[in-house]
Amino acid sequence: VQLVESGGGSVQAGGSLRLSCDASTMPYIICMGWFRQAPGKGREGVAYIDSDGTTNYPDSVKGRFTISQDNAKRTLYLQMNDLKPEDTAMYYCAASLQFCGIQTLGPPGAGTFDHWGQGTQVTVSS
Repeated sequence: VQLVESGGGSVQAGGSLRLSCDASTMPYIICMGWFRQAPGKGREGVAYIDSDGTTNYPDSVKGRFTISQDNAKRTLYLQMNDLKPEDTAMYYCAASLQFCGIQTLGPPGAGTFDHWGQGTQVTVSS
């Protein structure tokens, strides 16, 4: 299984970007997420979507980021609006072939996901 991210780039604060993750090699899409990692910091989950459509976001991006998926294309998206300099990081797509149970268990940790992309860089300047 290979996940390929695209759509990263450099924008000014307040701008928008849409990240894509090609998951066409996956036999099916179950639970997926977007994570980010800034230099010197740990990996942080920023959006999750389960097979029942349940989504979850941390407070740091809630209302600004939206995760969605096109099951026919097996593509995952992350729409990022009102970007801030603190959003600067490498963004990774992640996939699990098991149901995450987000609605009852809350946001899954990074260990839930066993397939990862190579990342796409997002840089937000002030």
